[in-house]
Amino acid sequence: VQLQAFGGGLVQAGGSLRLSCAASGRTATGRTFDDCTVGWFRQAPGKEREFVAGISWSGKVYYVDSVKDRFTISRDNAQRPVLLQMNSLKPEDTAVYYCAAREGAVVVTDRYDYWGQGTQVTVSS
Repeated sequence: VQLQAFGGGLVQAGGSLRLSCAASGRTATGRTFDDCTVGWFRQAPGKEREFVAGISWSGKVYYVDSVKDRFTISRDNAQRPVLLQMNSLKPEDTAVYYCAAREGAVVVTDRYDYWGQGTQVTVSS
């Protein structure tokens, strides 16, 4: 499955952005995007990549503590993009954001098999 992340940009602190993760194709075992667990990760300059939010194929959601109550991940399947709504953005949210997909129900892991290109999110103070 091929992933494409888009929706990044420059925003002032306190502002909002919505990222989208669109997919095409199938996994190596023939599953569709709707069958996959999808995660959002981010990597800031000089820092390790970190898990931000994820949603299983059944709709269970997980967030890193630093974005809880500010970010919302959602999907409505039908092969439509997985969304990451980011509100109350802070300068420390500045990073390249990546979406990724994997088969299986485990969400909080770095073992994702399919990765999209990153989209830059910059939050000015």
